[in-house]
Amino acid sequence: MTEPKLDPALLDPTRLAILALLAGTEWAEFAFVRDSVELSDSALSKRISALSDGGYVEVRKGYVGKRPRTWINLSTTGRVALSAHIAALQEIATRVVRPDPTHAPEQSS
Repeated sequence: MTEPKLDPALLDPTRLAILALLAGTEWAEFAFVRDSVELSDSALSKRISALSDGGYVEVRKGYVGKRPRTWINLSTTGRVALSAHIAALQEIATRVVRPDPTHAPEQSS
């Protein structure tokens, strides 16, 4: 039996939460994401940079009136990675609930 493949970038619970949040939105504003995952601006910025560098999210910068704004969107790569990571987590959880009988512990007499 093969081991489920978790995405190393999504092992960080905050990055996973960001992608999960973005999965239900299109072009979420930075402040919305920040408030939803309860991070400081700098902490979210670092995580968004890492996710962007990995191709998981797209970042768009612009203005609303004279105020700068940043919007974040889950990329196709990010959506695929998130789905695969969640499937791997579900497989792990299934094994906890229903262990693989081929790996039963040996019983001593």
